[in-house]
Amino acid sequence: MIGAGIGGLAAALALAQRGARVRVLEQAPEIGEVGAGLQISPNGVVVLDALGLGEGARARAVASRAVRLIDGPSGREVARLDLSARDFLLFHRADLQALLLEGARAAGVEIETGRKLIGVTLEGARPRLRFKGGAEEEEVGFVVGADGLHSQLRRAINPPEEPFFTGQVAWRALVEDDGSAPCEARVHMGPGRHLVAYPLRAGRLINIVAVEEREAWAAEGWFHRDDPANLRAAFAGFGPEIQALLERVQQVHVWGLHRHSVALEWHRGRAAILGDAAHPTLPFMAQGAVMALEDAWVLADSLAALGLEDGAALYQARRRPRAARVIEAANRNARNYHLRALPTRLAAHTGLRLLSRFAPARLLARYEWIYAYDVTRDA
Repeated sequence: MIGAGIGGLAAALALAQRGARVRVLEQAPEIGEVGAGLQISPNGVVVLDALGLGEGARARAVASRAVRLIDGPSGREVARLDLSARDFLLFHRADLQALLLEGARAAGVEIETGRKLIGVTLEGARPRLRFKGGAEEEEVGFVVGADGLHSQLRRAINPPEEPFFTGQVAWRALVEDDGSAPCEARVHMGPGRHLVAYPLRAGRLINIVAVEEREAWAAEGWFHRDDPANLRAAFAGFGPEIQALLERVQQVHVWGLHRHSVALEWHRGRAAILGDAAHPTLPFMAQGAVMALEDAWVLADSLAALGLEDGAALYQARRRPRAARVIEAANRNARNYHLRALPTRLAAHTGLRLLSRFAPARLLARYEWIYAYDVTRDA
């Protein structure tokens, strides 16, 4: 397994539980506290339950009771989606990663850090891997690339391609809080921009993800520092609640949102890819980590069913159509959040208010095909 992120650790655990001997090779010198917030919807929670981690997950996460859609400039509520009867969990990424790491180690998975993959050869019967600082190639029985956007495995399996800049940038930040924030995700929508905020770690932190449309290009990756003043300036037209929240931001990261295609091939020989390595997604449906969890379960299930020679083809057949559909839904959501023309925005918000008041179940039903799906029961 290449990569000790959410998908890599989940796949390692799922494979180990089926009797496989698994090593996870992570390029970082140690697995530490990186990243910010994640929303894990019910279709991801069922995977955690199936892995035996559901109780620990619920103990470490904030259970989201609702999603509120808010008009950013006025601060008025547009709609409220009641999630109190559903498993929507709000995690700090490091907490979910730690839970998966504990589970993987308890199942006998070996974790090796400081192993940066720099090359892959798939021509022979067994994959051969090259690592930074290594004198020789290492031959393995099967390799899984859970190594993210710049996956070496994806490059070895698929022809090269270039992503394109969407004209959107995203900021992420964490601010300390006193635990009084409601257990819900708030989506503040405005012309050409939106901001999502939700509590983490029993409300001691507020996670912020803010997106703005702009022409200036920005690099990919979560680790580019920015001046908090730039974030505040981008949302200066939003209401007092957002102004007060952004005044508390002391450190912020920014990255450009680039669109990648879903990989044409997810496997070759005894190699497969999952998560962002196979299908990077824009952050408008909060499904990036959840899709990686789904991938992990199906890959392990498929390899257990058909073996190392044929299981990966079954995995791709089961996963690729769903991943592509979820990613397209995320692409559409960006447009829904950023309506610019005032008449269009007023009409859309009025429609949402009426639905929220008189037919709230219809709002959630729109994405029930995502949230109610149980990959652990999919044969």
